[in-house]
Amino acid sequence: MRAAGRAARTVLEKIALLVRPGVTTKEIDLAAADFMAEEKCKSAFLGYRKFPGQICISVNEEVVHGIGGVRRLQLGDLVKLDVGVNKSGWIGDTATTVAVGTASPTAEKLLEVTQAALAGALQHAYSGKRLGDLGASIEKTVVANGFSVVREFVGHGVGKKLHEEPQVPNFGIAGDGPKLKPGMTLAIEPMVNVGKPGIKVLSDNWTVVTADGHLSAHFEHTVLITRGEPEILTCSGLS
Repeated sequence: MRAAGRAARTVLEKIALLVRPGVTTKEIDLAAADFMAEEKCKSAFLGYRKFPGQICISVNEEVVHGIGGVRRLQLGDLVKLDVGVNKSGWIGDTATTVAVGTASPTAEKLLEVTQAALAGALQHAYSGKRLGDLGASIEKTVVANGFSVVREFVGHGVGKKLHEEPQVPNFGIAGDGPKLKPGMTLAIEPMVNVGKPGIKVLSDNWTVVTADGHLSAHFEHTVLITRGEPEILTCSGLS
């Protein structure tokens, strides 16, 4: 899991450097395949339930599960990059949101709040804490800043499979849910909307967008629960 996490992190850092005006989302997706080959891993997303991309790349009002295509990035876009890799049978899963050029004040605040929500959740990723503590922390941070959390899509356990139990919602009740135990590896991934929490899925049956058309941001780490401090297996300078 550590090796898979490092590989996912490295791929994410490299593709984030490609986010600039004029580049297509497909070009970034194809580059991700090359970077994965360099890390001796492969996409955990490609072919998963027939998903057609190497990574998920979602722009502006797209929340998650966007597919690389002909769209060219423009100044001011918010680009969500979600990378899942399989390395030697283990999964690393991580995501960040990158602004193309200078973000608007609203977009900048959205990025800050979403990152803060993830960082706050990690303060509860300790053995003996409850799963609800993570979600409650994320929701409290987001709502206090006037934004909303997506409820239909959540984080998850991760290991030899991309999605394992337990589900890790970005909302909840502190003190509720199963206890966290050493050895658990969780993908914690707040998805935060500027407007209302409602979403819809586009006709490609993958791309999730905000129902009201407002911006969304997404950050994610794969985290190991230990007997002490949580270990962020996908830690990087991006998120």
